[in-house]
Amino acid sequence: MPRTEPLREMTLGDMLDETIEAYPDNEAIVYVDRDFRLTYAEFGEVVDNLAKGLMALGVAKGEKVAAWATNIPYWVALQFATAKIGAVLLTVNTAYKREEVRYLLGQSETETLFLIDGFRDTDYVRTIYELVPELRDQQRGYLLSAAFPHLRRVCFLGQEKHRGMYSLPEILSMGIMVTDDDYQRRQDELSPHDVVNMQYTSGTTGFPKGVMLTHYNIGNNGFWIGENQCLTYRDRMCLPVPLFHCFGCVLGVLAAVSHGTTMVILETFDPVLVMSSIESERCTALYGVPTMFIAVLEHKLFPKFDYSSLRTGIMAGSPCPIEVMRQVMDRMYMGEITICYGLTEGSPVLTQTRVDDDIRYRVESVGRAMPEIEVRIVDPETNVPVACGVQGEVCCRGYNIMKGYYNQPEETSAVIDSEGWLHSGDLGIMDDQGYLSITGRYKDMIIRGGENIYPREIEEYLYHMEGISDVQVVGVPSAKYGEEVGAFVIPKKGHVLTPEDVKDFCRGKISRFKVPKHVFFVDSYPMTASGKIQKYKLVEMSRTLLGTE
Repeated sequence: MPRTEPLREMTLGDMLDETIEAYPDNEAIVYVDRDFRLTYAEFGEVVDNLAKGLMALGVAKGEKVAAWATNIPYWVALQFATAKIGAVLLTVNTAYKREEVRYLLGQSETETLFLIDGFRDTDYVRTIYELVPELRDQQRGYLLSAAFPHLRRVCFLGQEKHRGMYSLPEILSMGIMVTDDDYQRRQDELSPHDVVNMQYTSGTTGFPKGVMLTHYNIGNNGFWIGENQCLTYRDRMCLPVPLFHCFGCVLGVLAAVSHGTTMVILETFDPVLVMSSIESERCTALYGVPTMFIAVLEHKLFPKFDYSSLRTGIMAGSPCPIEVMRQVMDRMYMGEITICYGLTEGSPVLTQTRVDDDIRYRVESVGRAMPEIEVRIVDPETNVPVACGVQGEVCCRGYNIMKGYYNQPEETSAVIDSEGWLHSGDLGIMDDQGYLSITGRYKDMIIRGGENIYPREIEEYLYHMEGISDVQVVGVPSAKYGEEVGAFVIPKKGHVLTPEDVKDFCRGKISRFKVPKHVFFVDSYPMTASGKIQKYKLVEMSRTLLGTE
């Protein structure tokens, strides 16, 4: 489907319909571990049935539909079903615990929640019953929650029945209540500039904020991500990255669907299943953060599998060591692998390497600006563009800029300036060929293996711990994840704390990846003359304390 114009005014539903018409018999979704397969035509039928079922439930245009689930087969169907009826898919991090879900449901004013039974050590069903006890004794579809006044429906993404919740088979069967004409009228009401997706990110400041993204934002971004990998309907993409993240649902799903590419999806990352999926399905593309590629390369079973079908893919989330990139290109045959850089607020990819870029650019840079997106480097104090080779803050402008943070206009205006430039909070250098290198962060966000973590959120939580007088959280260098969470704690006088005490206070209450890996006890913090804590010096202290200088 060659594109004749740089950007297209189309909804995600239009995108899917176009691909179904062009490649109806091409496989859309494959799960190797359960032999689940759908062609694009079959996938389209599932999407339409689910979309009609949502309409029958009463889901209106503009309502938020939250998905708290791993990469199960109906996740992608829900992504397009909500898009076709003008609802907003709100993606929920699978690692979230009760308090994080409480915050998200409240701040987002979510009307409908889909969930699975649980993930790892978190029971999703029990968590929701604790947050919404009314579910147990109120009529389905007429929920009145004291804590979440906007919440109307809770649905289970599976066969099982739970009190107060709709099951997936029930919703699919309800689709018969909606006529084809009503369904088409709903689609005709939609604009490509409607919000279709909300993702919560810590961004560069404060607590998580709901990034509002439109069909136009992520549909076009997904297309160009695929173009830069030279994807076609002949490609088969192995997707072991989470769909709740832009990496999965935009870089993966939308890049694939816009090109008729087959998606070989893993419910969760497992290196052996990645290797067997590549071999059995003859995958041509593989996605992952560097730690995922390392886990595959270093696995004892790596030599047992055939990777000769691989050609391209994406490595993103954190910097890639040059030796890892060489092994991926040589031992995994991924000579055309690409690197992406961006942020959720940018839909998300701002820059990407191309399949014919020299390896030096793939490890020393994050590529060049995407088509129809301007990227520039500015002095973070004056906002004046800097010369090539000079460090500054990375900013971008174009079709990809989010509509804003949900119900947070002040926070939105703090990151999108009056000229429409989105300020990333990242520091970078651009060379005279337009290649961008990320050198640090102007703000103090932590990036652990692709997960954005804002220190203030963890600090605010730890302030509630008995025995802590003050706490500062920083990113501590990590060979495996790029950064780990480090907490510098000043204990209250008379209290004796251990690192395990602090970690135990966090475990099960906040996401596993936010729990401090390292806890240091100090008497004071390094300060500027004006009394501001110098967090970069805490990072330097961590290197000394851990012996990683």
